[in-house]
Amino acid sequence: MKSKASLPLSYRLGVTSRLLAAVVGGYVLASLASVCLTLWLPIARVDAVVSGMLSSFVFYLLAVIWCFACRSAARAWFGVLVPCAILATLAGLAYWMAQP
Repeated sequence: MKSKASLPLSYRLGVTSRLLAAVVGGYVLASLASVCLTLWLPIARVDAVVSGMLSSFVFYLLAVIWCFACRSAARAWFGVLVPCAILATLAGLAYWMAQP
């Protein structure tokens, strides 16, 4: 009787890390992109909110694709966290500039 060959633990942890990067990091990236577009688009506030919310689906999809297209889990996290940091800085800047 043959037993199934199991995958190494390092591979399983890598896939789990990519999954977390895609789900959690993708959600944060999509949220920050939506906020930034809402704050920075030079159109009416209602239209900016709708545009930001609709474009968040594209950002989430791109983050998921990125996480599973990378060669390593570290590169997947790096590719999600760097844009998140940039978008958080832009959102903070827009919030700071709007204060009286």
